[in-house]
Amino acid sequence: MRKPWVVGVLLAGMLLGGCGDPASAPEEPAPAAPRASTTTHQRAPASPGPRPRKAPTVLYLGDSLAMEGQEVLGKELRRDLKAKYTGAPYSGTTLCDYLEGTAERSLVPAADKAAALVRRLRPDVVVLQFWGNSWGYTPCMDGITYDKSPARYFTRYDADARRLTEQIRAAGGDGRPRIVWVSQGPDPITPERVRRVNALYEKRAAASGDLVADAGKAVSPAGGRYTWTQSLPCTVYERAHRGLCTQPGRDRTALHRDDDYLHFCLAPTTSRPKPCPVRSPGILRIARQITKTVRQAAR
Repeated sequence: MRKPWVVGVLLAGMLLGGCGDPASAPEEPAPAAPRASTTTHQRAPASPGPRPRKAPTVLYLGDSLAMEGQEVLGKELRRDLKAKYTGAPYSGTTLCDYLEGTAERSLVPAADKAAALVRRLRPDVVVLQFWGNSWGYTPCMDGITYDKSPARYFTRYDADARRLTEQIRAAGGDGRPRIVWVSQGPDPITPERVRRVNALYEKRAAASGDLVADAGKAVSPAGGRYTWTQSLPCTVYERAHRGLCTQPGRDRTALHRDDDYLHFCLAPTTSRPKPCPVRSPGILRIARQITKTVRQAAR
């Protein structure tokens, strides 16, 4: 071990507590308004399978993992599906932040709640990517944390997933959008928590006729879905494109920085959350898996 695990736990408190920038205060979690991103540094082959009959409208909501990857996902969706795309992530959030009725205790303003955005944008697909804030960072969790009470945490998270699904369905009316829940990758501190959060996504999708994009599998070792690793063997595509196979001599590509085991952006975090500014193989792998599932949801 390069460092005692107590250091890792302390780092987790900073990074995972906000699921975003450790220097970012709750009062400034994200850009002022959702926007469609147009800049990215990564490209990938088109997803297999037929394109939907019409270009889908896609809304992307989530925490800092969505914040860092929103431009790459937008690029993939536009190129592969000709999608009309809006990203509206807020770092440090969890499901309850996007519920209507939580504005005073939330990191997401009322105008950007999931239902409000669905009514305004009329998306065909809503993508939800949440690591599962478990450190009490957001006020709407009412102090419920995984470490103090796992049972209360999962009960609350399940209830919030159901409420968020119901609010999105009601806001969509007759044109109710399909929801794509994004499964999370391994967590070296609380691996069982992530496994159960992903199981809740599967349960909720099955109950409401929605889908799960197993993006977490794309950043997990073969045969070790919940085994955390800092790097993985390079893919054929990564070997063929400069900068994506970050350690070509070892045929390995980096997923995480040495100082951040949660996020996939290979640039240092900043005091203001923003999309990742550098090529980051983990982000691209996640975006490609989401795009494949959105293609299925939009058919």
